[in-house]
Amino acid sequence: MSKLEKSLSKVDLLIIDELSYLTFNRHQSEMLFQVISERSERASLIITTNLEFSRWTELFENEIMVAALIDRVAFRSHILNMNVKDSYRLEQTLTKTQEVRTD
Repeated sequence: MSKLEKSLSKVDLLIIDELSYLTFNRHQSEMLFQVISERSERASLIITTNLEFSRWTELFENEIMVAALIDRVAFRSHILNMNVKDSYRLEQTLTKTQEVRTD
Protein backbone atom coordinates (compact mmCIF):
# COMPACT_ATOMS: atom_id res chain seq x y z
CA MET A 1 0.00 0.00 0.00
CA SER A 2 1.41 3.39 -1.01
CA LYS A 3 1.79 6.34 1.32
CA LEU A 4 -1.16 8.07 -0.38
CA GLU A 5 -3.39 5.01 0.03
CA LYS A 6 -2.45 4.74 3.70
CA SER A 7 -3.30 8.37 4.36
CA LEU A 8 -6.61 8.09 2.47
CA SER A 9 -7.57 4.99 4.44
CA LYS A 10 -7.38 7.02 7.67
CA VAL A 11 -9.90 9.71 6.77
CA ASP A 12 -13.49 9.36 8.00
CA LEU A 13 -15.02 10.66 4.77
CA LEU A 14 -13.40 10.60 1.34
CA ILE A 15 -14.98 12.88 -1.26
CA ILE A 16 -14.20 12.34 -4.93
CA ASP A 17 -15.67 15.36 -6.67
CA GLU A 18 -16.37 15.70 -10.39
CA LEU A 19 -15.23 12.20 -11.32
CA SER A 20 -16.43 12.61 -14.89
CA TYR A 21 -13.99 15.37 -15.81
CA LEU A 22 -10.94 13.10 -15.99
CA THR A 23 -10.04 9.88 -17.72
CA PHE A 24 -7.81 7.35 -16.03
CA ASN A 25 -5.01 5.23 -17.43
CA ARG A 26 -4.60 1.64 -16.26
CA HIS A 27 -2.38 2.48 -13.27
CA GLN A 28 -4.63 5.32 -12.09
CA SER A 29 -7.74 3.15 -12.52
CA GLU A 30 -6.21 0.37 -10.46
CA MET A 31 -5.16 2.79 -7.72
CA LEU A 32 -8.64 4.32 -7.51
CA PHE A 33 -10.15 0.84 -7.48
CA GLN A 34 -7.89 -0.17 -4.58
CA VAL A 35 -8.76 2.96 -2.59
CA ILE A 36 -12.49 2.41 -3.09
CA SER A 37 -12.24 -1.33 -2.42
CA GLU A 38 -10.34 -0.65 0.79
CA ARG A 39 -13.09 1.70 1.97
CA SER A 40 -15.92 -0.57 0.86
CA GLU A 41 -18.20 -1.27 3.82
CA ARG A 42 -15.66 0.28 6.23
CA ALA A 43 -15.67 4.03 5.73
CA SER A 44 -17.73 6.74 4.09
CA LEU A 45 -17.30 7.81 0.50
CA ILE A 46 -19.00 10.48 -1.60
CA ILE A 47 -18.55 10.55 -5.36
CA THR A 48 -19.98 13.29 -7.53
CA THR A 49 -20.20 12.83 -11.28
CA ASN A 50 -22.36 13.86 -14.20
CA LEU A 51 -22.09 10.39 -15.71
CA GLU A 52 -24.55 7.62 -15.02
CA PHE A 53 -22.99 4.25 -14.21
CA SER A 54 -23.53 2.95 -17.75
CA ARG A 55 -21.11 5.61 -19.04
CA TRP A 56 -18.27 4.98 -16.55
CA THR A 57 -16.55 2.87 -19.20
CA GLU A 58 -15.70 6.20 -20.85
CA LEU A 59 -13.47 7.04 -17.87
CA PHE A 60 -11.63 3.77 -17.37
CA GLU A 61 -9.84 1.39 -19.76
CA ASN A 62 -10.87 -1.89 -18.15
CA GLU A 63 -14.60 -2.68 -18.40
CA ILE A 64 -14.39 -5.61 -15.97
CA MET A 65 -12.80 -3.34 -13.36
CA VAL A 66 -15.53 -0.74 -14.00
CA ALA A 67 -18.21 -3.33 -13.22
CA ALA A 68 -16.44 -4.30 -9.99
CA LEU A 69 -15.93 -0.63 -9.08
CA ILE A 70 -19.61 0.18 -9.59
CA ASP A 71 -20.54 -2.89 -7.56
CA ARG A 72 -18.48 -1.63 -4.62
CA VAL A 73 -19.66 1.97 -4.95
CA ALA A 74 -23.36 1.06 -5.21
CA PHE A 75 -23.50 -1.63 -2.49
CA ARG A 76 -25.35 -0.31 0.57
CA SER A 77 -25.23 3.19 -0.87
CA HIS A 78 -27.57 6.11 -1.17
CA ILE A 79 -27.53 7.18 -4.80
CA LEU A 80 -28.87 10.65 -5.48
CA ASN A 81 -29.56 11.45 -9.09
CA MET A 82 -29.40 15.21 -9.23
CA ASN A 83 -28.76 15.55 -12.94
CA VAL A 84 -31.14 17.92 -14.65
CA LYS A 85 -31.46 19.06 -18.24
CA ASP A 86 -30.89 22.73 -17.49
CA SER A 87 -27.82 23.97 -15.66
CA TYR A 88 -28.56 25.64 -12.33
CA ARG A 89 -25.61 28.00 -12.81
CA LEU A 90 -26.76 28.98 -16.30
CA GLU A 91 -30.30 29.55 -15.05
CA GLN A 92 -29.06 31.80 -12.23
CA THR A 93 -26.85 33.77 -14.61
CA LEU A 94 -29.70 34.32 -17.05
CA THR A 95 -32.03 35.39 -14.22
CA LYS A 96 -29.49 37.93 -12.96
CA THR A 97 -28.93 39.21 -16.50
CA GLN A 98 -32.67 39.70 -16.93
CA GLU A 99 -32.88 41.54 -13.58
CA VAL A 100 -30.06 43.92 -14.58
CA ARG A 101 -31.75 44.68 -17.90
CA THR A 102 -35.10 45.51 -16.26
CA ASP A 103 -33.58 47.81 -13.64
